[in-house]
Parts: sequence; C-alpha cells; structure tokens
Amino acid sequence: MENLEKRKLALVEKLGIFLEKKEQIAPVAARIFSFIILTGKQGTTFEDLVTNLCASKSTISTHLNHLQDLKKLEYFTKPGDRKKYFIVNVDTMLQSIDNMLKEWKSEKELHQEIKAYKVDVNTILDQEHQFEFGYHDSSIEFLHGAILSISKLKESLINNDH
Repeated sequence: MENLEKRKLALVEKLGIFLEKKEQIAPVAARIFSFIILTGKQGTTFEDLVTNLCASKSTISTHLNHLQDLKKLEYFTKPGDRKKYFIVNVDTMLQSIDNMLKEWKSEKELHQEIKAYKVDVNTILDQEHQFEFGYHDSSIEFLHGAILSISKLKESLINNDH
C-alpha cells in the first residue's frame, strides 16, 4: 500500500507538470487537479489535499476554489459527513475532448485541401519538381485514427463506462 502511495505522489508530480502546461494553470492547482484525477470516483477531501500535497490550507483553498470556478472540479457530500469530496467534472472532460476533436478535424481538412491543391499543381509541373504526398497522407491517416479513438473515449464518458 505504501508503494502505491509513493507511485501516486510521483504521478501527481508528472501529471501536474503536464497539466500545468496544457491547461495553463498554476503549479499547485495542477497538482491538486492531478491528485483528484488519480483518486477517482471516491473523491478527495480538503484535508487529504493539504496533507498529501504539503501545502498550506490557504494555498489549497485558493487553488481549489479556482479549479471549481473553472468548472474542472465538482464535489459531493456523504450523509452524516460534513466534508466535501472533490472529483473531476466529467463535463469539463467532454468539453476538452470536443475542443480536441474540432482542432484535429480542422487540421485533417487542411491537409486534405493542401494535398488536393498539390495534386492539381502536379499536373502542370515536370516530374522532378512535383510534390510528394507522403507527409499529408500520413498526417490524414493519423488524424483520422486519432479522431475515431477520441470519439470512442467521448462515447464511453457519455455512457459512464469510465
């Protein structure tokens, strides 16, 4: 069990650095978000965050409130327990996936349009100056697969299969 806790805290740091850059949030906020992600559906309390992240109550409180304002987190309570248990807001994950899908679809369409243009230009160029399409073909194929894969993940989240 102790080994799992050490692994979790190491992952909190790694994921925190990633989220800090990706989500453009403060380092402590990123680590709070990471800790909550790695805790899962059982949720984590304010006290757990203070203890495990070795930060002051005011720092945790400030960043926890900010993450809630950003709608990245939500909380639930348990009967007879006054504590809040923080979990990841699934709607935020879906919005992030939608943004990713939109970006990838746009990039794929751009590659397709550029390739179509180059195909047309190749009809007037001599053989040695013609465009090659390997980069565009590989990019289109990759993006197509990524779009299908992330769409499956989104469906899984919607159907609560996570």
